[in-house]
Amino acid sequence: MNVGQAAEKSGLPVKTVRYYADIGLVEPLGRSNAGYRIYGDAEISKLTFVRRARAFDFSIGDCRELLGLYQDKSRSSRDVKAMATKRLQQIDEKLRELNELRDELARVAKECRGDNRPDCPILNSFSAADT
Repeated sequence: MNVGQAAEKSGLPVKTVRYYADIGLVEPLGRSNAGYRIYGDAEISKLTFVRRARAFDFSIGDCRELLGLYQDKSRSSRDVKAMATKRLQQIDEKLRELNELRDELARVAKECRGDNRPDCPILNSFSAADT
């Protein structure tokens, strides 16, 4: 199948499929006589795999490593779990940061009267130095 069909089947934009091919992350099966990229079922599986890994915000480097583990039938699940656990810790940290930001924004939004006066605790908090 061509790059457009591969993109549709994997749920990725065409531009992303081309990018992954250009960086050697998921290379096409080959090229047609006209030079167009050709993708098979194995490549679609890899593209889908990367799309899902990226949804969990794994980096391209992580995706490369995960793909290597996916294709290595003698892999240790310990390696995969270690990567997932590390990513989970990063997500938990990001959630903590987002919750702190949410709480702070809720606090200053509550303090803001939202009237016609120019004084605004929200804008003031944005310009305040961290303490």
